[in-house]
Amino acid sequence: MAYQAAIPPGGTWFDTLKKSFVDVPVDTANQNAIPTSEFLEAAESLTTLFDLLGSVAFTPVKSDMIGNIKKIRDRQLASPTTSSTLQSLVLAERKTKTHTATEGLLWLVRGLDFTSQALRHTLQTPDAELSTSFRTAYTSTLKPHHSFLVKPVFSAAMSATPYKKDFYAKMGVEEKAKVELGRWLDALERQVRVLREFQERKEAKW
Repeated sequence: MAYQAAIPPGGTWFDTLKKSFVDVPVDTANQNAIPTSEFLEAAESLTTLFDLLGSVAFTPVKSDMIGNIKKIRDRQLASPTTSSTLQSLVLAERKTKTHTATEGLLWLVRGLDFTSQALRHTLQTPDAELSTSFRTAYTSTLKPHHSFLVKPVFSAAMSATPYKKDFYAKMGVEEKAKVELGRWLDALERQVRVLREFQERKEAKW
C-alpha cells in the first residue's frame, strides 16, 4: 500500500509522488494507448492524497482504489506480453472470457474521475469547502454505481474532509501547490476521458 512521504521544505505533495499523471504518456499515434505500468504507478501515488485528507473515514476509499490497481497489476504480471498498455490488457483479457482486470479498471477510472472532479471543483470554486466539492463529485461519479450498503461509507468520508485552508496547508506551499494541482488535473482528466471512451467500445465490455 502506498503511504505519503514527507514533503520537502519549500515543496508540495506533488514532490512526494513516485509517478505523476503528468509523466504518463498518451500515445496519440496508437489510438491514445496508455502504458499500464506508468499509469498504475501514478494511480498508486494518487492514493496518498487520502492520507493527506487526514481522516480514517477515507480508508475504505483508498483501499477500494488500491484493490482495483492490484486486479490490473495481477493481470499484467500474469500476461506481460499482452499488457503493455491498459487497452491491450483489457482486449487480451476479454478474449479469455474473464473480466477481473477489466472490471478493476472500470472501477479505478470511476474512482479517479471522482477524485479529479472533486479537486477541479475545489480549484475552480474558491468559496466552496472540500466537503461540498467531494460530495458534488461523488453524486455525479461513484454514487450511481454504489449499493445502499456502500453509499453510507463513502458519504461519511465526504463529510470528514478538512477545511480547504487546512488541506492546502498540508499540500505544502499553497500557490505552488495550486499551479501543480492544475497541471496534474489536466493530465489526469485527459487520461480518464481516453479510458472512459475506450470502455464504451463493445469489445471492452463484458
